[in-house]
Amino acid sequence: MWKAMGAAALMMAAGAMPAEAQQAAGARPLTLERVFANPALDGSAPRALKLSPDGRLVTLLRNRADEKERYDLWAMDTATGKWRMLVDSKKVGTGAALSEAEKMQRERARIGDQRGIVGYNWAPDGKSILVPLDGDLYLATLDGKVRRLTASEGSELNPVISPLGRFASFVRDQNLVVVDLSTGKEMKATTEGAGLVHFGEAEFVAQEEMERTTGYWWSPDDRRIAVQRFDESPVGVVSRAAIGAEGTRVYDQRYPKAGTPNALVDLYVMNPDGSGRVKVDLGSETDIYLARVNWTPDGRTLLVQRQNRAQTVLDMLAVDPATGKSRILFSEKAAAKSWINLSDAYRPLKDGSLIWWSERDGHGHLYRFVGGKWTQLTKGAWEVAELAGVDEASGRVTFLGNKDGALERHLYTVDLARPGVVTRLTEPGWWHGATANGSASRIILTRSNSSQPGQVMLTDASAKRLAWVSENNVQGDHPYAPYLAGHRGKQFGTIKAADGSDLYWEMITPPLVPGRKYPVFFQHYGGPHSQRVNKAWGGALQQYIVDRGYIWFQLDNRGSANRGKAFEDQLYQAMGSVEVADQLAGAKYLKSLDFVDSARIATFGWSYGGYMTLKMLQAAPGTFAAGIAGAPVSKWELYDTHYTERYMGDPRKVPDAYTRSDTVQDAAKISDPLLLVHGMADDNVVLEHTTVMMAKMQQAAIPFEVMLYPGHTHVVAGPGVSVHLWKTILDFTDRATGATPPAK
Repeated sequence: MWKAMGAAALMMAAGAMPAEAQQAAGARPLTLERVFANPALDGSAPRALKLSPDGRLVTLLRNRADEKERYDLWAMDTATGKWRMLVDSKKVGTGAALSEAEKMQRERARIGDQRGIVGYNWAPDGKSILVPLDGDLYLATLDGKVRRLTASEGSELNPVISPLGRFASFVRDQNLVVVDLSTGKEMKATTEGAGLVHFGEAEFVAQEEMERTTGYWWSPDDRRIAVQRFDESPVGVVSRAAIGAEGTRVYDQRYPKAGTPNALVDLYVMNPDGSGRVKVDLGSETDIYLARVNWTPDGRTLLVQRQNRAQTVLDMLAVDPATGKSRILFSEKAAAKSWINLSDAYRPLKDGSLIWWSERDGHGHLYRFVGGKWTQLTKGAWEVAELAGVDEASGRVTFLGNKDGALERHLYTVDLARPGVVTRLTEPGWWHGATANGSASRIILTRSNSSQPGQVMLTDASAKRLAWVSENNVQGDHPYAPYLAGHRGKQFGTIKAADGSDLYWEMITPPLVPGRKYPVFFQHYGGPHSQRVNKAWGGALQQYIVDRGYIWFQLDNRGSANRGKAFEDQLYQAMGSVEVADQLAGAKYLKSLDFVDSARIATFGWSYGGYMTLKMLQAAPGTFAAGIAGAPVSKWELYDTHYTERYMGDPRKVPDAYTRSDTVQDAAKISDPLLLVHGMADDNVVLEHTTVMMAKMQQAAIPFEVMLYPGHTHVVAGPGVSVHLWKTILDFTDRATGATPPAK
């Protein structure tokens, strides 16, 4: 465990480089404009990494050096390492404006600021790729030819190629459309979608909170499709004014606030042309969540995960696709004062068994379910994060987890025949991600650490590198190379929470001069289902803040992810309590350091972090020199059902919990300088959260500052705007802390 350190010890731990040495080494000073300019300082930042069905190609979306928000489709030959562009988004696309539905889907995926190609789907035969672009669909072949499949006024949403490659399918005008790829003929699988009724789409809370982005699922044999229908008529209306730079559009958005009705959800199974439709029996209770839908490998059974409104019970239903009749295979039930977390770390196998992720023993682990019996495959005070693949022939299960410490994520294996015997495959000191073929015999492995931006490699089943996809070494003409000599390393440590829990922190300091005290930029998030402190690459913005003379600091409080259920459950019906106390403990720790100026600590957070800024300023006036609340949740009654009720319960049943968590009633307790920031078209944390706080503070004659961004949603970013946002934030903190920005 790390204890409070003196300046000299911390300089050694950080590998600090005196200012004179940096100048001698030729370090170029970072500017805010360069942090957000082209090309990206992180270097190559590929997205949507996939292996072709035959394993011969690695495909990915690569952003342009001269326009880092625009992505094109590229492929690498795994045998030769040669690259070629398969689809140039500027040459192929029409430049047409996206529909509002597609814009909102991108916002849900937090890619609203990206342009060009944002997704693609391989044909099962490996000969072509389905590419959505500018609202239409294209079929790209490996010889560089691109054929346009659709040319409609509306956007084609959720496009895929069916498992056997006979069909392409998508949602248009709220209905599912299937295209026979041999003839090009379109078939309308559904026709009733209109107004508030949608087929084949995921409802708002599924996209925003459940990590389910589609509303239809093909059977493995192309014979049937499971299709969701949802009806938003019970959902309350939020009149959202999307205020732009020129003009305002008002949307009557169906937004299910906590304690109000959700969309009505049904599930059907039908043939590709829409015939033979049967309704799936989801039970007599209609106030449920459709969490996940999958087919067994033989296509004979549809597996449906049904979650109750309170999110304390998750039933796995086995559905007969011919009749729609269902039965409960098993149920997950939450402990008292807890909830069920959803996961994608599961896999139905050809032998009829199921690999399943559960927190039933207090930590997220893998189990095998076969013949009504359970075998626990992994165990211990650590967490399985993702399932990478299952080699059914050898019985090897490959997964990501943090068995070797909460700050790192590694690739591991466990054999079905040897439960509990876990082998780490990846090198210590890194944060890893993985995309694999079904058996994980070929893996696209990503990794980064606090000194190395993201790298991508193709590996075999043992994680042995076969080829670099993106080595991204910071040398030569790498965009970050001119700034590397001034790069400051991270330090990690722990402090104790009130209950004795270890709370992990990370810190970056400027070159420390003995006897000098430094201001702190204290960044926080604080909410559940998230981990912020880890050994992954942090990006150039943190370095720029440190170059301005700040210490950059971040801490994960109780309630954050990947530390076990007991650690997370302390937020149950208690948002704004232990996480606030833990962040304040972080501030107390900072004030104990002899190189920190205790009167000059500014705190910043966005979304839940914005909520935390308000709660921290209210709980401990005078602790911080200033606070910045970006897109803050001010009243949980204004936020959506699935997220809010998971942790806080139903406000109709536990109103006192919501009263305790509120920020608006205590607005007058804020006495420190406060900057409120919000996108004026935010459809997630709607602008009302900030305006209600503004009104309450104005009524109490409490001064504050505000910056609003016309046309921007929950993510305020983009050319020019990112620079403006951070200039606003840092100019405010400089004024509040008396920090002197570096000379230009």
